[in-house]
Amino acid sequence: MNMMIDRLCRVAARVPARAAAVVTGRVLRYDGLVLEATGFPASPGTLCRVATETGPAAEAEVIGFANGKTLLFLDQPKAAVIAGAEVRVIPGGQETDVGPEVLGRVLDAKGAPLDDLPAPDCAASWPLGGITMNPLKRTPVERPLDVGVRVLNAALTVGQGQRIGIVAGSGVGKSVLMEMMARYTSAEVVVIGLIGERAREVGHFAHRLMHGEAAKKVCMIAVPADRSPLLRLRGARRATAVAEYFRAQGKQVLLMIDSLTRVAHAQREIGLALGEPPTAKGYPPSVVSLIPSLIERAGPGLPGEGAITAIYTVLADGDDTTNDPVVDTARAILDGHFVLSRRQTQMGIYPAVDVTQSVSRVMNDIVDPDHRRAAVRLKQLISIWMDNRDLMLMGGYVAGQDADLDTAVRLWPKIRAFLAQDMDEPSDFMASRQALIDLVGGAA
Repeated sequence: MNMMIDRLCRVAARVPARAAAVVTGRVLRYDGLVLEATGFPASPGTLCRVATETGPAAEAEVIGFANGKTLLFLDQPKAAVIAGAEVRVIPGGQETDVGPEVLGRVLDAKGAPLDDLPAPDCAASWPLGGITMNPLKRTPVERPLDVGVRVLNAALTVGQGQRIGIVAGSGVGKSVLMEMMARYTSAEVVVIGLIGERAREVGHFAHRLMHGEAAKKVCMIAVPADRSPLLRLRGARRATAVAEYFRAQGKQVLLMIDSLTRVAHAQREIGLALGEPPTAKGYPPSVVSLIPSLIERAGPGLPGEGAITAIYTVLADGDDTTNDPVVDTARAILDGHFVLSRRQTQMGIYPAVDVTQSVSRVMNDIVDPDHRRAAVRLKQLISIWMDNRDLMLMGGYVAGQDADLDTAVRLWPKIRAFLAQDMDEPSDFMASRQALIDLVGGAA
């Protein structure tokens, strides 16, 4: 019996292994962006290679099905695709390679290097769509995260695992604030997703940040504005997947996506191309579901894991922070928001964080009572001074009529110095806390 089994094993070893099945389809319709192919087994998110009439094959992603046909969105609009062209599934398109090798690197939405270095050789992988966790098993947000920015550490303390939005119009210092946090944070890993930004700004950001010791803990995923909407979405998901991997390794991760609005714009392009009805400001319903599904992937991990502290920039058209559906949806799901004020930039206060309009929903749970009282007092003094600034400039206020206003006027030069911080000047959490208490200690 044993001899027979050995003989069968030797025979089986000589039989060539069957190659993995090749899944293909044929192009039926193509309008320059959306492609219809004969039905073939592939789930949404699967990457495919589409033969072209001239040049290399184009890549596309499966986005859905209709009437027995497979719908795909091309990465390269206006590619030279002809009717009947072969569509071939690319294995592994729904995962991303992850590992310590991605730190210190600048990658694109597909994981290819943009920094002229060899592609990172990673041994692990992670689903682009993330891994769903039981919300009741997640660890709570209990400790502050030092982000290196004085006004945030002191007056709007960030917790490990908190999700925050930076709400602002254009040109008020979002990128500079992100750079400061990336360079000075105490987080062990920093993942930055530059989604839909100008190519010049991507290059400038990478040039300033990706050098020296600080760059060794940073992974940057960059997808400029001229890339297809699917690549922009894939870039945001890839950045989040990298952050999830390091969280599972027990690391404290700072994830920054700039910007959530341009991620929503990418989904809007795809939704409208698929025939979804536009709603407020032209956003289809899929945008409203995309934002929470992306944000909820961040946050604390399970016991024994780390946490992803996530910061998403949200563009407010015309500085309107109240009537934009992306702003409203993000603000409803996030654990706080920082509003950047154009008025403060005009006053020369950088970073231009409007303390009175901003809120950290976890701050009261992670700071001591003295710190909490000092932060509340600072907001009161800033609000009083801003509300009465024009009245004082016109000479309509006489000292002694309002004790709080008198205090705000007396302390304003020190408050202004406290709010302002040079981008090359770090301020750790304990120093920021003490500076705040020293500032308002006698103003209670």
